[in-house]
Amino acid sequence: MPPPGDLDYMLRALELAREAQAAGEVPVGAVLVRDAAVIATGANRPIGACDPTAHAEIEALRAGARALGSYRLNETTLYVTLEPCLMCAAALVHARVRRVVFGAFDPQAGGAGSLIDVFKLAGLNHRVDVFGGVLAAECGTLLRDFFEQRRP
Repeated sequence: MPPPGDLDYMLRALELAREAQAAGEVPVGAVLVRDAAVIATGANRPIGACDPTAHAEIEALRAGARALGSYRLNETTLYVTLEPCLMCAAALVHARVRRVVFGAFDPQAGGAGSLIDVFKLAGLNHRVDVFGGVLAAECGTLLRDFFEQRRP
């Protein structure tokens, strides 16, 4: 069972995912928290930004780095509605995020254990605590519904 605050932050990430969906993007949202305060948010926008790296996690990391004035996001927790892909998982390690909490698992591209676990690779200079499955049903339903509408 996740700590009570995790549910609140994941609900906010779900709101951001719905905003991404309304913009025609894959519905993924992310919230970056430090000392119980939201310091940054992100939503998927690769299509709108014409940027393959504009995943929700990357958007939140970029905004968080600007807010803190450093790319090192020590003592932060990232909440994201979908298991981070390999790119995002590596970025989370490099940013030195302390903890990642995600909703739905991603068996096709998940970098936190579904496809590969980037966070457990030997030799990394930073370890991230990862917890998956928070509001997984809600996060998964949002994604499934999105893709069912796109791929009849």
